[in-house]
Amino acid sequence: MRIAAIDIGTNSVHMIVVRVRVDLSIEIVDREKEMIRLGAGGLDGRALTETAMHNGLQALSRFRRLADSHRVDEVIAAATSAVREAENGRLFLDRIRDTTGIRPKVISGTEEAHLIHRAAVYGVGVGTDSAVVIDIGGGSVELTVGSDQGAALARSLKIGVIRLAERFGSGDPLPRREERAMARYVAAAIAEPITQIKSQGFDRVIGTSGTILSLGGLASGDGRGAPEDLRNLKVQAKQFRRVRKELVALTLAERLRVPGLDPRRADLIVAGAVLFDTILKELGTEEVTLCDLSLREGLALDYIDRNQTKVARVEKYPDVRRRSVIELAERCNYSPAHAGQVARLSLSLFDQTQATHGLGEREREWLAYAALLHDVGVHISFTRHHKHSYYLIKNGDLRGFEPDEVEVIALTARYHRRGTPKKAHPGYGELPGELKRTVRTLGALLRLAEGLDRSHEQSIGDLVLSEVGDSWFVRIGAQGDTELELWSAQRLVRPLEEVLEHPIRFELLGDAAGEARRDARSRPRRQITGRDQETFTPSLARSEANG
Repeated sequence: MRIAAIDIGTNSVHMIVVRVRVDLSIEIVDREKEMIRLGAGGLDGRALTETAMHNGLQALSRFRRLADSHRVDEVIAAATSAVREAENGRLFLDRIRDTTGIRPKVISGTEEAHLIHRAAVYGVGVGTDSAVVIDIGGGSVELTVGSDQGAALARSLKIGVIRLAERFGSGDPLPRREERAMARYVAAAIAEPITQIKSQGFDRVIGTSGTILSLGGLASGDGRGAPEDLRNLKVQAKQFRRVRKELVALTLAERLRVPGLDPRRADLIVAGAVLFDTILKELGTEEVTLCDLSLREGLALDYIDRNQTKVARVEKYPDVRRRSVIELAERCNYSPAHAGQVARLSLSLFDQTQATHGLGEREREWLAYAALLHDVGVHISFTRHHKHSYYLIKNGDLRGFEPDEVEVIALTARYHRRGTPKKAHPGYGELPGELKRTVRTLGALLRLAEGLDRSHEQSIGDLVLSEVGDSWFVRIGAQGDTELELWSAQRLVRPLEEVLEHPIRFELLGDAAGEARRDARSRPRRQITGRDQETFTPSLARSEANG
């Protein structure tokens, strides 16, 4: 499974594309970032600017195309303080949805802190140690303490670098009095959570986010700059203090020329340096471990944890069409054994009569999916469940299908019992002539296959069809009492006889008929196994009888 996780932050928009491994760990296969300054001028309840929203939409449109190029199975996105606080934040979210199809969730500061903690302890591997995690964003700072089992304390504070720069950044370079005022302001804001953290105790401090990684690259003093080069690097707190002093003394023009510093961070890095150094000083820590995982990775890990069944299904059914069919079937509490048996028998009938009906691989796939879904209408009511199945399939959010394909699948399921196709029926009358013929054929095949598992006992094994004179013979390999199946098949075979333009006769293979009748009530009835189901469902394999 592949997931795209997007962090719509106050300063930057980040996206990662991850592949979920079998053990539910993640492998990052692509990442992208754009610094759009969404929160510039739009914090504390003010409106996001049109320029910021325009830049955000452009970035997210590019991210969507990148995610699609990786064929991701899910796109998850979270918006943080800038959108959360803006008076027009909902308008921006609506524009994102309408423009890109991405549906971001606005998360609280506490949620953000928990997700960041999850990513950081995952990336560093703290085990049962107690770790403080610090994340500095444009609008907020997240402080947590806890182990790999989660954060025992999680706080989000409105002292991000954009807020501080707008409040204290009037001079260039930053005047000494402004620096001291900023540090006092930060110390007061963090006093309560720092006291709680110190009372609980901690074994290590982890720093994450772009601001901290940029400062870490400068503090390490060896030219490191890329996030992956800084991963799990331990840096002394005194080195961050040195970087703070050096940066505060520089003008913006001079900071733009600092080796290893992203020029796009030059205007905010001073506020970041003062902020981070103050937090480290108040914590009393001597060392920081840098981590390149943050909110976006936390979103992916949280999604995986909450959707383990879905992740497993994606791995089992990597094709989005097949997977969405199985998801709909499971939502409607279908019977996998019966649906799988009907699908297997339907495809066997399709394959062995293909030379007559002339349909191809596309129609074969439609038949398989209609067979798997033919009884989902029972979820609403058994009475008229074939019509309920039609409705549920039509409105079941089947992904990867064109509208006409969904219509054919829904109609095929609708005609597995009761009436045969008529122009007056909803959906069928509007189909082009070729698709009408397809529905008649597939519906007839499905109807007979349903009859051949009338007892839902999977008592029929192989089917062998052959033309003998002016008739078709269906020879049945019995695996139990097939009396009900034969009776039902003879009642439901007429539509297929019309498609094939010949009568159809049934007989049990070899001595199976006598043995089945003698021993049916003394032998346990065979149920289709999970392995049988796996053999059929993922592959839609052609029946052996057709080679």
